[in-house]
Amino acid sequence: MSVLGFLAVPFLACLILVGIHAYLGIHVLARGVVFVDIALAQIAALGATVAFMNGYDPDGGKAYAVSLGFTFVGALLFAISRRLVNRVPQEAIIGITYAVAASLAILLVENAPHGSEHIKHVLVGNLLWITPAHVARIAAIYGALGLFHVIFRKPFLRLSFDHVWARSGAMSAVFWDLLFYLSFGFVITSSVQIAGVLLVFSFLIIPAVFGALFAAGVLRRLAISWTLGFLVSAGGMTASYLLDLPTGAAMVAAFGLALAIGLVVRAGLTRTGLVTVG
Repeated sequence: MSVLGFLAVPFLACLILVGIHAYLGIHVLARGVVFVDIALAQIAALGATVAFMNGYDPDGGKAYAVSLGFTFVGALLFAISRRLVNRVPQEAIIGITYAVAASLAILLVENAPHGSEHIKHVLVGNLLWITPAHVARIAAIYGALGLFHVIFRKPFLRLSFDHVWARSGAMSAVFWDLLFYLSFGFVITSSVQIAGVLLVFSFLIIPAVFGALFAAGVLRRLAISWTLGFLVSAGGMTASYLLDLPTGAAMVAAFGLALAIGLVVRAGLTRTGLVTVG
């Protein structure tokens, strides 16, 4: 089988993952809660670890349901904590949640057979071995969630960009914030199963940051994020296959390199006066 033939299904998975994560990343950046993704991803991983310790198939429906339940609890916590920002920064709650969830996962598998392999899998995943059936499933889930966000884009965008309303405590703001985090939880739980915590975080944040470097409007940022996300993930995946490197780690490194280049280019354009600082 040719390289392109072998990587066709993983490439398609990357296209789907970048599509939903880049969009959500723009919201996360606007909210100023950059690490909410990795915290929710770690909560999903904790749920997957609990399922693993109870003998469930890591790729099965029961493990997914347990992981989703844990993620929903985290989503509820983050939706509530945004109302407390005047007393406690939300990033503090997010950071504490990540540290506790990661520690609990390690404690659970400390004496379990193949525990270290499980932790490695939830961190970096293995996109190379994703099946067409799994791709079809995440495409259906993300397609439905994407349509949901298109239909209700106005309240979701207002929540992310109108911070006064978002933190006002109004019931409408609380309601839409909870819906945002619940839909976010669906995405994270599904993604962690196949891509791992670190790669999911990279899919969400790095393309969105790159888009913010070169565009102001939401649509332009989204176009840049989608383009960069797919090109870099495809390049990183191809390099991992040809060089026999761990797929998730290679792709995260590729995203980091792309962002570093973007920062240098942006600084150069600013210095020469081709773009303004703002």
